[in-house]
Order: sequence, then C-alpha cells, then structure tokens
Amino acid sequence: MAAPLLLVAASGLAREVLALLREQGEREVLGFLDDDPGLVGRDVDGLPVLGGIDDVARWPAAELVVCAGRGSARRSVVERLTRAGVTPERYATVVHPGVSTAGATRIGRGTILLAGVVLTTAVEIGDHVVVMPHVTLTHDDVVQDYATLCAGVALGGWVRVGPGAYLGMSSAVRERVSVGAGATLGMGSALLEDLPAGQVWVGTPARPITTRAR
Repeated sequence: MAAPLLLVAASGLAREVLALLREQGEREVLGFLDDDPGLVGRDVDGLPVLGGIDDVARWPAAELVVCAGRGSARRSVVERLTRAGVTPERYATVVHPGVSTAGATRIGRGTILLAGVVLTTAVEIGDHVVVMPHVTLTHDDVVQDYATLCAGVALGGWVRVGPGAYLGMSSAVRERVSVGAGATLGMGSALLEDLPAGQVWVGTPARPITTRAR
C-alpha cells in the first residue's frame, strides 16, 4: 500500500493537487502543513492544517508534496525539510491521469503535472517542478529543478528552462532557446532568444524590463 501524503503549504496549488489526488482515489492525504498560525487547526477543502512545516517529524512514514507556488519558495521549504532529516525519497510525484507522455520522458521527485499537459518525446523534468494545466513540452526539452510553468505555456523543441525559472500563463518559447536560472518570462510573451539568468522579460517578442536577485 502506498504511503499517506502530506501537502506542504496550504496554497491554491495545494488545493489543486488535493482535487487531483481525490479524482485518482489512490492515495490517502492526511492534511496540510503550513507555517501560517492562523491556518493551523482549520480545514482547507475538508482536510486539516495539521501544524507547521517543522512538525513534519510527527509523520515519519508520510510522503510529501511541496505545494508552494513560486520555485524559490519550494526550494526554501525543501532546504528546511532536508535540515529536518527529510530525504529525497520521501517526495511524491503527482501526475494527472490526463497527462500525455511518449518516448523516453523523465519526471523528477516532488514534481506536479496538472491536467492537459503534453510531453511529446525525450522530455526531462527535474525535481519539484510545477507544470500547470495545458502546457506543451515538445521533443528534447529540459526543465530543471524548481521551475514553474503556468497554464498554457508552450515550448518548442530543444528548449532549456533553468532552475527556479518562472514562465507566465500562455507564454511561448522558440525552439533551441534557453531560459536562465531564476528568470521570469511574462504572461503571454513570446521568447525568441536566450533569456539570461535572473532577468524579467515581457512582450512579443520578449524584451528585458528589469534585473533582480532571486
């Protein structure tokens, strides 16, 4: 029997993941962990917020899904959990049954793929990546750890998305183009050239608007 699950961060994303898991009906979800003291003891979509993140030791047999929306937040939570003794093997990967995969596709630990995602062939997705509904990843794409692909994103072939990058809703990336670590591509933008690490680009074609540390 599969281990029970804890959803870490009682976010909107966590509620989407919970709905997916209930649809599948294959895993027991114990509840949420969240550091907001106003949430602890309350129910979210019918399940309790059981405690803060540091309370994870109370459920040593549970597997975890980190549901913070931003990649930088997911990374911070995973680092805290690592210090608390949580090993990589405890992170569950959640894939909607409607996700389309083919060929030699790799999906990392703790990654979330929601409804309507299409992975064509030879796609690599790292750990703790979030791929929202109706994203299309075509051949030989690589999406690295903690990246976030919002609803409707489309990547051409051989695209590389760096760690912690954020691609806004309905944005598109031309084939053989890279998105740097921690970079942001704005909603509805079309990226035709490499986006450097840490920068924010918007528009069609996308152009830089600022540089910021992440």
